[in-house]
Amino acid sequence: MGLLLTVVVHSAGMSASRGARCLLIRLFRAGFHIVKIFVDGGYKAGLLLWAKAMLGYLLEVVQRSSDKGFQVAAKRWIVERSFAWLLFQRRFSKDYEHNPKTSETMLYIASSTLMLRRLHPL
Repeated sequence: MGLLLTVVVHSAGMSASRGARCLLIRLFRAGFHIVKIFVDGGYKAGLLLWAKAMLGYLLEVVQRSSDKGFQVAAKRWIVERSFAWLLFQRRFSKDYEHNPKTSETMLYIASSTLMLRRLHPL
């Protein structure tokens, strides 16, 4: 459905793989039972093995096609659509937040707004 389950906001100095580990740990601690998680091609095999061994999550890498030109990557459009929905919130037009926890909270509020609108459209 493209709704947020959990969020981790970190500095640009942290690697994507380390940030993904933080996210997966938070997802595991929240008690969500996830069958398969699609990840970008930039993540190393070490993260895939770690997620399976430590948390029992199966991570599947969605690779870009080698052909030139635009092609829709499998399942990636769901993530891009979700980001587009979040950008309807004026607060996300610029990076106003200085604290990562505040950014995470604002993402949760925006996601809650989307879920509530689906329950009861205006």
